[in-house]
Amino acid sequence: MALLDESNRRIVTTHTGSLPRPDALSNLLFAKMNGERVDSTTLAGETREAVKAIVGKQIDCGIDIVSDGEQSKASFQIYATERLAGIERITPQPGERRTRENVAFPAFYRGGAHSGSARARWACTGPITYVGQAPLQHDLDNLKAALAGRSPLGVFVPSVSPSSCAGLMENRYYKTDDEHVLAVAEAMRVEYEAIVAAGFQLQIDDPRLAMHYMLTPDETIDQARSWARKRIEILNHALRNIAPERVRHHTCYGINMGPRTSDMEMKHLADLIVTIRAGFYSFEAANPRHEHEWKIWETVKLPEGKVLMPGVVTHASLLVEHPELVAERLVRFARIVGRERVVASTDCGFASTLAPGLPPEIEPEIVWAKFHSLAEGARLATKELWG
Repeated sequence: MALLDESNRRIVTTHTGSLPRPDALSNLLFAKMNGERVDSTTLAGETREAVKAIVGKQIDCGIDIVSDGEQSKASFQIYATERLAGIERITPQPGERRTRENVAFPAFYRGGAHSGSARARWACTGPITYVGQAPLQHDLDNLKAALAGRSPLGVFVPSVSPSSCAGLMENRYYKTDDEHVLAVAEAMRVEYEAIVAAGFQLQIDDPRLAMHYMLTPDETIDQARSWARKRIEILNHALRNIAPERVRHHTCYGINMGPRTSDMEMKHLADLIVTIRAGFYSFEAANPRHEHEWKIWETVKLPEGKVLMPGVVTHASLLVEHPELVAERLVRFARIVGRERVVASTDCGFASTLAPGLPPEIEPEIVWAKFHSLAEGARLATKELWG
């Protein structure tokens, strides 16, 4: 496998999937998400061109393992509402959901939402099945076309986890939440297996795994861990037909700019994450709330053949990390688990806002500067680790 061979020679680079979109495409996706009529030919053309451009941009920035930047998706999870039957749009309940974060910082979140606090706008009202074969095929075809004449080290396609997908909606059909999530898992399995069959690595986007504790202020750590174990069992069931080395698992905390004192610590998650049927584990390790957690891997054993993809630049700050700092972060992990078992990545995605007229939290020019630091930091870490 080219990736494994290259990892024996240097630190390779990747990211977590979503990247800035052109404003014209964002406006179309926003309109479609809100139920407005959008010219399908125009949307298809804008998406195709955006994927081609974003693949080239990643390679130009020094990223080895690339994606389509999730250019076609309104968000990493909302896109699934168009690919699953059994879901209906509903009028959300008023107000924001109570979370550990907005309870702890009511003034900061006054009048505004944070990730996960918004009320559900969809509900499961019937049997959930996968009906997204056509849009999925469009995504795969666009990515293949964008790769023509280019030879990145690897290519991955993100797909939402069962737990994060089920978390989008109220369950009004299945007897229990576990039955609901299992039904979502069986439906999304169609997408997972199709991505791998197309020749790409599958990335499972699973922020809900790390966010659950923050979103359930009345649960203890032990209860949150029990919830996570059940959801991992369901995810592993959905991945049962895919070789682990073809799967990347990504989890994060959802909130970008915020205090985030209620993030579940990795010391409560790492031992669970390594039980997931994936060959690569992606998690936040660059923002000030989590950078110290590299030490966890001194006590949590990384199973044989598995690879860490720690975030070494973050979406949670406008500061562009110095390449020497990026290298330091990579070397810390490499000294613990082995230099060939570390891939340089980002904490989370950098997709621009879909709301017309509102600036993104991270402007594209800053994203690309962070990517250049990521690539340069990987080169510096390679020099230190390989001499």
